[in-house]
Amino acid sequence: MKICTLVLVGLLGICFNLSAQLTYSTTPDAQTRFPRKSSNLTAIMGAFADEVEVLKKEIKGRREQHIEGLTFYTGSLEGRKIVLVQGGIGKVNAALTTTLLLEHFRPREVIFTGIAGGLNPKYQPGDIVMATKVAYHDYGRVLKEGMIVRPTRNPYNFQENPLYFPADSSLLLVAGVVIPKVKLEKVGTYQPTIYSGTVVTGDVFMASDSASLHIRRTMQTDAIEMEGAAVSQICWQQRVPFLIIRSLSDNANHSASVDMHTYGPIAARNSAALVKALLERLK
Repeated sequence: MKICTLVLVGLLGICFNLSAQLTYSTTPDAQTRFPRKSSNLTAIMGAFADEVEVLKKEIKGRREQHIEGLTFYTGSLEGRKIVLVQGGIGKVNAALTTTLLLEHFRPREVIFTGIAGGLNPKYQPGDIVMATKVAYHDYGRVLKEGMIVRPTRNPYNFQENPLYFPADSSLLLVAGVVIPKVKLEKVGTYQPTIYSGTVVTGDVFMASDSASLHIRRTMQTDAIEMEGAAVSQICWQQRVPFLIIRSLSDNANHSASVDMHTYGPIAARNSAALVKALLERLK
């Protein structure tokens, strides 16, 4: 498998003992109103069944817990204690599910797995974009010049959040270490690649050549989806480390609706493969 050198271990230029307790360097200092004590488990989220079932069936000692109509699965995966949930499509569903996860399970970190549309013309269905930063593409102001993307605000202090929420650097570093071990499923004869890059989020399924090109040019982004920034915002405001992993099911263009159904299952499995490799290192 080809490996994008952007995500390899030299990323931070520091010494890091991966067997030691992780230190999360890019999540903000205490922004919550009360101290937060985390449990030693990893939360994994997906939006719909294909993204979650591939992991759910491999959970050892699986148990179900029902909270506010959602089903949370606990147990162990690749030797790591986890909680897994299918949160539904869109930003509001993602924010609701993330809030319930943090409130009831207090995970050490949150990983989102799933599919996305590719905006980088070099990337193909089956490729993975591991988000180094995530932003909304549909939050801001609409002026005569067009859409002006703006930062959200933190309700705890009413200060602006980052426009681009940065993924935790330690999780990115660990992911960079495990990438050589990940075997991605081919799409026809094409062998997918794992990249690091920028992901944007909005409450639309993107299937427009012109709209995709505009977002690509204005936000310098590599992939587009419907949940990641909402998950990132909740985690950022609650100072919980997070990582958004997306495998491409389409190129967010005129054929996206057909391509998503053709390549979506493979993309979901490829994203899950990276998640499992990451969990094995986090245990």
